[in-house]
Amino acid sequence: MTPGSSLGLGIGLLWFSLLVMIPLAAIVVEASGGGLDTYKETLSNPQTFNALKLTVGVSFVVTLVNMVMGTIIAWVLVRDRFRGKAILDLIIDIPFAMPTIVAGLVLLALYGSQGPLGTSFENTQKAVVLAIAFVTLPFIVRTVQPVLEEMETDVEDAAASLGATRFTTFRRIVLPTLIPAIFAGAALSFARGISEYGSLVLLSGNLPNKTEVTSFRVASILEGGNRPAAAALATVMLAVALVAIVALDVTQRRLARRG
Repeated sequence: MTPGSSLGLGIGLLWFSLLVMIPLAAIVVEASGGGLDTYKETLSNPQTFNALKLTVGVSFVVTLVNMVMGTIIAWVLVRDRFRGKAILDLIIDIPFAMPTIVAGLVLLALYGSQGPLGTSFENTQKAVVLAIAFVTLPFIVRTVQPVLEEMETDVEDAAASLGATRFTTFRRIVLPTLIPAIFAGAALSFARGISEYGSLVLLSGNLPNKTEVTSFRVASILEGGNRPAAAALATVMLAVALVAIVALDVTQRRLARRG
């Protein structure tokens, strides 16, 4: 490495350590202060376990839905031409820019009991699904869209000229190319889903053992003054996110090799 590259690497690693590695190490140290008993007491609490189960379960289901719907939306934005396409492309990024508490208010205004639809989603598990789906949809769209834009259609045209149907062409040619981007977006979607907080404050009500998510449970434990337990739960969520990211990465690599 050149002296300039070495300096850049050092500065980058230092900045990354200050923002990510050192804080993560600090939370692990905080959680491990009480040993395994802290984890056992935290996870054996029914309210904490139910919050963890709801958060991970809903995030997993929403991620599966996003893998399909996000890919379809990206395909429409890249391959189709229609009036208002630029506006739709812009709106996709709104969940990125909108404060999550505002997102909760917007969803409550439409899907709440006083909304025009009269669906009464507030204070139910449907609200948790809706909020997490709202904030995570753009991840897969924005990871798949650039790949589609760079793909040449010559191979697809050649497959069609040889008699391949559109479904066969998509399954054998297009999908293997998109799989890495889809799974990368899925990892981001899942990690974002299990950490959601703001949009659920108004919409789900965070009712214990019913609609309470892990992030709100961590805040509640902290308010009770039990920092080791809150750190233990945060460490568990960190482990869940890491396992999910690694599992998705391994899966997409295997599928890409088979493709």
